[in-house]
Amino acid sequence: MNYVKLPKTKRGEATLKKICDAAEELFSQNGFYETEINDITVKAQVATGTFYTYFPDKSSVFLYLLDTLGRKLRHALRQAKLERPCDSLIEQERISIRVFFSFVREHFGLFRIVWQSQFVDAESFKNYYERFSAGYVREIKKAQERGEIRDFDPALISYVLMGVHSFVTLKCFVFDETEPDEATIDQLVEFFAHGMLKGPKIERV
Repeated sequence: MNYVKLPKTKRGEATLKKICDAAEELFSQNGFYETEINDITVKAQVATGTFYTYFPDKSSVFLYLLDTLGRKLRHALRQAKLERPCDSLIEQERISIRVFFSFVREHFGLFRIVWQSQFVDAESFKNYYERFSAGYVREIKKAQERGEIRDFDPALISYVLMGVHSFVTLKCFVFDETEPDEATIDQLVEFFAHGMLKGPKIERV
């Protein structure tokens, strides 16, 4: 969707970045509904009319941020895997966890913006996760073809993995106000690789 009128000059790109940076910070701190366009323009140090040069309304800048930050995160994940190719899904997941935590550290507003988006535009919220799920599904299917993981529904497993990432981020960055360390990442990888239960397979009752 076209949420923004993209600039054609370097100066325009710089102005758009100022608006987006200000909006990301304010949406993260105050929430979508408590942030006004005037708040964004004051923080970005631009005129109100300049905001409307790029965005028709507040929802558009919010959804543009959601889309742009999601694209940046997916790009970072792809680049990390290209720079360090892995033969197994579990090692790919270790890389993904590191990249995800690093990205959240740099763009903490993304985490809050994603969660707010379900109340701003439910379809965009759904699309955000489904784009990530699609990438996961491709890799999970390849791992299943290699005989690396069991024959679970790839889409279901993709949401399990994303859920773990999201809620560990919530606990560490939001509740505990700490950053996940390598020991935390090791535990997650061990959990993904071997599960949490000891003993024989659990029978259905």
